[in-house]
Amino acid sequence: HISRVAHYSYIIAVELTDNTDMQNQIFRAAPLHDIGKIGIPDTILLKPGKLTDDEFETMKTHTTKGFEIISHTESSYLKTGADIAITHHEKWNGKGYPKGLAGDDIPLCGRIVAAVDVLDALTSKRPYKEPWSFDEALDLIKSERGEHFAPDVVDALLTRLDRIREIYDTYSEVPH
Repeated sequence: HISRVAHYSYIIAVELTDNTDMQNQIFRAAPLHDIGKIGIPDTILLKPGKLTDDEFETMKTHTTKGFEIISHTESSYLKTGADIAITHHEKWNGKGYPKGLAGDDIPLCGRIVAAVDVLDALTSKRPYKEPWSFDEALDLIKSERGEHFAPDVVDALLTRLDRIREIYDTYSEVPH
């Protein structure tokens, strides 16, 4: 999962910015997006069914926990990782968490990882669900353009869909 998220993120970053330092930071930092899950009990992380409201509130804290773990650094990669950790569940429309950021108030790195994390999570087997097909997941991403996901990120993903699909096909956990 973290390798696919890193590669997907890099592909989209290359499409959205000419800043090679930013592209590389996003590639190296994207795998840190869920580092805060080390502070979430396994009973929640590995639960085979739907989370209760209280369990979901606990799960949401992985964003702030991740930020706290890696934000106190001089490393630009870890600073980008901290930004990703705390913003990858924000939504373009402002209805995400933990801060309810909207639009361009969400850093580019967080906007990118928000989309690719969902794409990869949907197409991966989880204790609580079977994997979706790549096309089903892509349809959801497209339908949430401008709501959950930044329009430019969705457009970049679609522009580079051949490369995204190649990574999915090469590194997929599920035969297809």
